[in-house]
Amino acid sequence: MAYDRYVAICQPLHYETVMNRTACVQMAASAWITGILSSALHTGITFEISFCGGNVVDQFFCEIPQLLNLACSDLYLIEVGFLIFSSFLGLSCFLFIIVSYVQIFKAVLRIPSKQGEHKAFSTCLPHLTVVSLFFSTAAFAYLKPTSSSTPRLNLIVAVLYSVLPPMMNPIIYSMRNKEIKGAL
Repeated sequence: MAYDRYVAICQPLHYETVMNRTACVQMAASAWITGILSSALHTGITFEISFCGGNVVDQFFCEIPQLLNLACSDLYLIEVGFLIFSSFLGLSCFLFIIVSYVQIFKAVLRIPSKQGEHKAFSTCLPHLTVVSLFFSTAAFAYLKPTSSSTPRLNLIVAVLYSVLPPMMNPIIYSMRNKEIKGAL
Protein backbone atom coordinates (compact mmCIF):
# COMPACT_ATOMS: atom_id res chain seq x y z
CA MET A 1 0.00 0.00 0.00
CA ALA A 2 2.88 2.35 0.71
CA TYR A 3 4.22 1.89 -2.82
CA ASP A 4 0.73 2.37 -4.27
CA ARG A 5 0.34 5.63 -2.34
CA TYR A 6 3.84 6.69 -3.37
CA VAL A 7 3.13 6.19 -7.07
CA ALA A 8 -0.33 7.79 -6.82
CA ILE A 9 0.98 10.94 -5.13
CA CYS A 10 4.56 11.31 -6.38
CA GLN A 11 4.06 10.04 -9.95
CA PRO A 12 0.34 10.51 -10.68
CA LEU A 13 0.74 10.68 -14.45
CA HIS A 14 2.57 7.34 -14.49
CA TYR A 15 0.19 5.57 -12.11
CA GLU A 16 -1.64 3.51 -14.73
CA THR A 17 1.57 2.24 -16.30
CA VAL A 18 3.45 1.58 -13.06
CA MET A 19 0.62 0.04 -11.01
CA ASN A 20 -0.72 -2.26 -13.70
CA ARG A 21 -2.10 -5.74 -13.15
CA THR A 22 1.33 -7.37 -13.56
CA ALA A 23 2.90 -5.16 -10.87
CA CYS A 24 0.05 -5.87 -8.46
CA VAL A 25 0.27 -9.63 -9.05
CA GLN A 26 4.06 -9.54 -8.57
CA MET A 27 3.77 -7.62 -5.29
CA ALA A 28 1.05 -9.91 -3.97
CA ALA A 29 2.94 -13.02 -5.05
CA SER A 30 6.16 -11.83 -3.42
CA ALA A 31 4.30 -11.22 -0.14
CA TRP A 32 2.64 -14.64 -0.31
CA ILE A 33 5.85 -16.46 -1.27
CA THR A 34 7.81 -14.74 1.51
CA GLY A 35 5.13 -15.62 4.06
CA ILE A 36 4.82 -19.22 2.90
CA LEU A 37 8.60 -19.70 2.78
CA SER A 38 9.06 -18.18 6.22
CA SER A 39 6.32 -20.27 7.82
CA ALA A 40 7.49 -23.45 6.07
CA LEU A 41 11.05 -22.95 7.30
CA HIS A 42 9.83 -22.22 10.84
CA THR A 43 7.63 -25.32 10.78
CA GLY A 44 10.38 -27.53 9.40
CA ILE A 45 12.87 -26.38 11.98
CA THR A 46 10.29 -26.73 14.76
CA PHE A 47 9.74 -30.39 13.87
CA GLU A 48 13.50 -30.97 14.18
CA ILE A 49 13.82 -29.44 17.65
CA SER A 50 13.89 -31.81 20.59
CA PHE A 51 12.08 -30.56 23.65
CA CYS A 52 13.39 -31.45 27.09
CA GLY A 53 11.19 -29.17 29.17
CA GLY A 54 7.49 -29.41 29.75
CA ASN A 55 4.97 -29.20 26.97
CA VAL A 56 3.06 -26.16 28.24
CA VAL A 57 3.41 -22.97 26.23
CA ASP A 58 2.71 -19.78 28.18
CA GLN A 59 0.66 -18.20 25.40
CA PHE A 60 -2.78 -18.57 23.94
CA PHE A 61 -1.16 -19.62 20.65
CA CYS A 62 2.02 -21.49 19.86
CA GLU A 63 4.60 -18.94 18.75
CA ILE A 64 8.26 -19.52 17.98
CA PRO A 65 9.90 -17.67 20.93
CA GLN A 66 7.74 -19.65 23.37
CA LEU A 67 8.72 -22.93 21.70
CA LEU A 68 12.39 -21.96 21.89
CA ASN A 69 12.03 -21.65 25.66
CA LEU A 70 11.17 -25.38 25.75
CA ALA A 71 13.91 -26.51 23.35
CA CYS A 72 17.09 -28.30 24.35
CA SER A 73 18.45 -29.37 20.96
CA ASP A 74 21.31 -27.84 19.03
CA LEU A 75 18.89 -26.50 16.39
CA TYR A 76 18.11 -23.72 18.83
CA LEU A 77 20.89 -21.58 17.32
CA ILE A 78 19.58 -22.22 13.80
CA GLU A 79 16.11 -21.09 14.85
CA VAL A 80 17.50 -18.00 16.56
CA GLY A 81 19.44 -17.22 13.37
CA PHE A 82 16.26 -17.65 11.37
CA LEU A 83 14.41 -15.33 13.77
CA ILE A 84 17.13 -12.75 13.25
CA PHE A 85 16.77 -13.16 9.47
CA SER A 86 12.97 -12.80 9.77
CA SER A 87 13.47 -9.67 11.86
CA PHE A 88 15.75 -8.33 9.15
CA LEU A 89 13.00 -8.91 6.55
CA GLY A 90 10.46 -7.18 8.76
CA LEU A 91 12.81 -4.26 9.35
CA SER A 92 13.47 -4.01 5.60
CA CYS A 93 9.73 -3.76 4.94
CA PHE A 94 9.41 -1.17 7.69
CA LEU A 95 12.25 0.91 6.23
CA PHE A 96 10.70 0.67 2.74
CA ILE A 97 7.43 2.00 4.16
CA ILE A 98 9.22 4.83 5.98
CA VAL A 99 11.18 5.86 2.88
CA SER A 100 7.98 5.75 0.78
CA TYR A 101 6.12 7.96 3.24
CA VAL A 102 9.00 10.42 3.56
CA GLN A 103 8.89 10.83 -0.22
CA ILE A 104 5.10 11.15 -0.10
CA PHE A 105 5.16 13.79 2.63
CA LYS A 106 7.84 15.76 0.79
CA ALA A 107 5.65 15.72 -2.34
CA VAL A 108 2.48 16.58 -0.39
CA LEU A 109 4.10 19.56 1.31
CA ARG A 110 4.92 20.93 -2.16
CA ILE A 111 1.23 20.84 -3.19
CA PRO A 112 0.09 24.47 -3.49
CA SER A 113 -3.57 23.96 -2.53
CA LYS A 114 -4.58 23.12 1.02
CA GLN A 115 -7.45 20.98 -0.30
CA GLY A 116 -5.06 18.81 -2.32
CA GLU A 117 -2.72 18.56 0.63
CA HIS A 118 -5.59 17.52 2.91
CA LYS A 119 -6.80 14.91 0.41
CA ALA A 120 -3.32 13.40 0.08
CA PHE A 121 -2.82 13.26 3.85
CA SER A 122 -6.28 11.76 4.42
CA THR A 123 -5.40 9.03 1.89
CA CYS A 124 -2.09 8.15 3.56
CA LEU A 125 -2.70 8.60 7.27
CA PRO A 126 -5.02 5.59 7.81
CA HIS A 127 -2.46 3.20 6.31
CA LEU A 128 0.37 4.82 8.22
CA THR A 129 -1.66 4.57 11.45
CA VAL A 130 -2.35 0.85 10.93
CA VAL A 131 1.29 0.12 10.07
CA SER A 132 2.52 2.10 13.08
CA LEU A 133 0.09 0.30 15.38
CA PHE A 134 1.24 -3.09 14.05
CA PHE A 135 4.96 -2.36 14.31
CA SER A 136 4.71 -0.70 17.73
CA THR A 137 2.80 -3.61 19.27
CA ALA A 138 5.16 -6.10 17.61
CA ALA A 139 8.20 -4.21 18.87
CA PHE A 140 6.74 -4.10 22.36
CA ALA A 141 5.94 -7.82 22.22
CA TYR A 142 9.29 -9.03 20.92
CA LEU A 143 11.85 -6.45 21.98
CA LYS A 144 11.05 -6.22 25.68
CA PRO A 145 13.66 -7.70 28.03
CA THR A 146 12.79 -11.27 28.95
CA SER A 147 14.26 -10.88 32.43
CA SER A 148 11.61 -8.34 33.44
CA SER A 149 8.71 -10.14 31.76
CA THR A 150 6.20 -12.09 33.72
CA PRO A 151 4.12 -14.82 32.04
CA ARG A 152 1.00 -12.72 32.63
CA LEU A 153 2.56 -9.67 30.95
CA ASN A 154 3.71 -11.85 28.02
CA LEU A 155 0.15 -13.11 27.57
CA ILE A 156 -1.34 -9.60 27.68
CA VAL A 157 1.24 -8.31 25.18
CA ALA A 158 0.60 -11.28 22.86
CA VAL A 159 -3.14 -10.58 22.93
CA LEU A 160 -2.55 -6.89 22.20
CA TYR A 161 -0.15 -7.71 19.37
CA SER A 162 -2.37 -10.28 17.70
CA VAL A 163 -5.80 -8.74 18.33
CA LEU A 164 -5.42 -4.95 18.47
CA PRO A 165 -4.10 -4.15 14.96
CA PRO A 166 -6.66 -6.31 13.09
CA MET A 167 -9.47 -5.01 15.32
CA MET A 168 -8.49 -1.40 14.66
CA ASN A 169 -8.19 -1.82 10.86
CA PRO A 170 -11.89 -1.35 10.04
CA ILE A 171 -12.22 1.48 12.54
CA ILE A 172 -9.22 3.39 11.22
CA TYR A 173 -10.08 2.90 7.55
CA SER A 174 -13.76 3.71 8.02
CA MET A 175 -12.97 7.06 9.66
CA ARG A 176 -12.72 8.49 6.15
CA ASN A 177 -16.41 7.68 5.67
CA LYS A 178 -18.56 10.73 6.49
CA GLU A 179 -21.53 8.63 7.63
CA ILE A 180 -19.36 6.75 10.13
CA LYS A 181 -17.91 10.02 11.44
CA GLY A 182 -21.43 11.38 11.81
CA ALA A 183 -22.59 8.31 13.69
CA LEU A 184 -19.68 8.60 16.13
